[in-house]
Amino acid sequence: MTNRSRDLQLDWLRAFVAAVDGGSLSAACRVVHRSPAALSMQIKKLEQAAAVPLLLRDARRFALTPAGERLLPKAREVLLAHAAAQSALETVPVTGHVRFGFPEDYAAAHLGPALRRFAQTHPEVEVEMVCAQSTVLIPALTSGDLDVALVTQDRPSRGTRLFDEAYVWVGLASSPVWQRDPLPLAVFEPGSMARKMPEQALRRAGRRYRIAYQSPSTVGLLAVVQSGLAVAAVKRSSCPPELVQLDARHGLPPLSRLQVAAVIASSARKDAAAQALHDHVVDELRRG
Repeated sequence: MTNRSRDLQLDWLRAFVAAVDGGSLSAACRVVHRSPAALSMQIKKLEQAAAVPLLLRDARRFALTPAGERLLPKAREVLLAHAAAQSALETVPVTGHVRFGFPEDYAAAHLGPALRRFAQTHPEVEVEMVCAQSTVLIPALTSGDLDVALVTQDRPSRGTRLFDEAYVWVGLASSPVWQRDPLPLAVFEPGSMARKMPEQALRRAGRRYRIAYQSPSTVGLLAVVQSGLAVAAVKRSSCPPELVQLDARHGLPPLSRLQVAAVIASSARKDAAAQALHDHVVDELRRG
């Protein structure tokens, strides 16, 4: 094979890294803004050029082959160097310090790859990250203590909508506390949309309930549910396999989706670094 035939194009490497970081084809497509067919073709071309399989695929996930494990760090280096070269050509490189807030649930599910790419394309911007609930982040934006945040929308005009988050009722199969009246409920902190929404659903359905536990942490809610003491409404993506998802068959009403938005503080709108981070988060995470 000639050296030219082994050229590894940037788009192919970008698709490969996105597939690894996203863990699935659908997640990778959102990152590189390609259709599933186009993304699969780019990965196929990369494997043809490498003359060896790089990814193992099943119905839902990607896994690295030994060759893929060797290529991954080198692919990251190439993409980082390319991003740095692009940044060096900017007439006025963006510099500064940005305070960025987000709830803990969104950090692992959505932000890791996006923040890594921002660091690659904006190496002179220092990002200070704050992990807190939306009930804390929104007042911090208003007061100017944060510049940009990822929050659950409390009104349609709050920020730029990125995607909707599906919520489900969860319980422990061996402890059917959903049969009790009133229903023991584990909820988020007062004022949280993730608390208001399930309580409103229960009231509309005429289902009596009592607050058995409250916490700003999803981990705390799930711990109580796993102990068999209550049911809770959590993001579908947060539901661990040992819990069951509950619905009308268990006497529980359907839950609404909540909207996630990127918000830039009014005090930061003229700050180039804050605007760059806000625009990057919107580009990376917006769906539909």
